[in-house]
Amino acid sequence: MRWLPARVRLIDVGAHEGELFESLGSRLAEGFGIEPLIREPFRGAAYQVRPGFFPAVRPAAGPWDGITMLAVLEHVPAAEQAALADACHQLLRPGGRVIVTVPSPFVDRILALLKALRLIDGMSLEEHYGFEPGDVPGIFAEPRFRLRAHRRFQLGLNHLYVFERQ
Repeated sequence: MRWLPARVRLIDVGAHEGELFESLGSRLAEGFGIEPLIREPFRGAAYQVRPGFFPAVRPAAGPWDGITMLAVLEHVPAAEQAALADACHQLLRPGGRVIVTVPSPFVDRILALLKALRLIDGMSLEEHYGFEPGDVPGIFAEPRFRLRAHRRFQLGLNHLYVFERQ
């Protein structure tokens, strides 16, 4: 959240049930979520979530302050990543941020083991295709975006990337 301005206009790709919007509370000026696992759109106090896939489903108007993709990019086929980055550039204001988290490849092995042991279900593991976190900067490359931050978290099992639209 520290990478987002106060009173943020935010697009959340993979919005689920709007948890990120809810956690922002009064900091959220307007939110637009996209979620492929819902059938009907729904609204919260300052946001809406629509079914579908980004960038085919996206808000009509901008500019927006931020776009989040938390544990989403590793599900996007490589052939669709350029269109995703193009849409982010079109929708963000100059200085707006794309905030991405992606798991380390080791996470897939952990999840596969947990699934084999029947300890988890429904993680969409079939959509993971060996995504490499090191590929993220190439998707949001200069001159359109500038990498502001990259760090690992959760014992190094996940990566956070913050890009700023130029």
